[in-house]
Amino acid sequence: MLRYHIWTIGCQMNKAESDRLAGYLEQSGYQSTDTAEEADFIVLNSCVVRQSAENRVVNKLAALKSLKKSRPGMSIAVTGCLVNGNTEQLQKSLPHVDYFLKPGESPRWFDMPATQDKTRMLVSAHPSPATFVSIIQGCDNFCSYCIVPYRRGREKSRPVSDIICEVKELVRRGVREVTLLGQNVDSYGHDLPGRPDLADLLVELNAVDELFRIRFLTNHPKDMTSKLLDAIASLEKVCGQINLPVQSGDDEILKAMRRGYTVEHYRRLARELYQKIPEVALSTDIIVGFPSESEEQFRHTCDLLAELRFDTVHVAAYSPRPGTIAAREFQDNVPQDEKSRRLRMVEELQERIATETNARLLGKTVEILVEAREKGKWQGRTRSGKLVFFPPEACDYLGQLVKIKIEKTSPWSLQGKLEISY
Repeated sequence: MLRYHIWTIGCQMNKAESDRLAGYLEQSGYQSTDTAEEADFIVLNSCVVRQSAENRVVNKLAALKSLKKSRPGMSIAVTGCLVNGNTEQLQKSLPHVDYFLKPGESPRWFDMPATQDKTRMLVSAHPSPATFVSIIQGCDNFCSYCIVPYRRGREKSRPVSDIICEVKELVRRGVREVTLLGQNVDSYGHDLPGRPDLADLLVELNAVDELFRIRFLTNHPKDMTSKLLDAIASLEKVCGQINLPVQSGDDEILKAMRRGYTVEHYRRLARELYQKIPEVALSTDIIVGFPSESEEQFRHTCDLLAELRFDTVHVAAYSPRPGTIAAREFQDNVPQDEKSRRLRMVEELQERIATETNARLLGKTVEILVEAREKGKWQGRTRSGKLVFFPPEACDYLGQLVKIKIEKTSPWSLQGKLEISY
């Protein structure tokens, strides 16, 4: 039996694409293995959005080079954002790699059996009860710090019918929750005939039998519409968990980032979300140490976080990406130790907020979809995305909705006991 191994780093888009590649390989006769040393075919799904991620990719490629010397018969493929349009240069610098696949492209390593349905070929045989589905590739925004548009290209939406077909196949294989993915899901459909948008797609998916929940990310504050907010509020399967990256709480920094909105615009949008969806869980992304960010500008970001009290904050220190506008036009002039200090301050602030927010759930009963069993405990998430653990039971709860009474809270997760399953 031939074996494959996929190593993935980076965003949820990469995870979704790795799952699709796994489905293709399984349908082509390969069996998964947890270690590269046992694999006949290795896929490295890369990320270069930040320097730390790129460093890990480079180290992994070096390790695979040594592995291939000892096992010359194995094949290696690289995909993800490391693969740009210049694959010839990549082949010269990485001669031990057999195949390069641009992000989002369909695999071309083997001939697809004529008798196989394409959708089934690209869906994992054993998907998680909660899984990712890409709906749009690329990005047209060109934020000054971001390399993604240069690596994934311009926006290209998948037809509604293709997405519905994939989701129905996933549900047939046991999936009960899907998260729709795109660099900017709010741009979905503008390039399709009839210009269906994300709200229209949500309506279609809401009608899929045996699908319990729908999530989506990432949103862009300048492109989110009232129509979409109304759809979230009215569709029973759409979870009120919204990822809405603000990146900075200062207008001058947002302008330099080319984000296309002001802090006040973001604040109004957040208020509309809280008004239309009272139980909404709002998460955001922050970049600290952007070129020339002053202490006062950083404080504006902290003030916004304290005001809006996000459920989750993903924070990263700025690192210049060669080829981006910011790398060309701005000097990376905030010292690394200052970036680290600001990052810690945001993390500490958010930890305090999350501690207080989650503490309000102590003694309450929440509904979760059970996604996995890890370290002797079942785990799943609420509709608002909070991670919940409960003790093992005699029954198999994987993929089921259960009621959990919360007995312990922390900033990062909740723990409780089973009350009801159905």
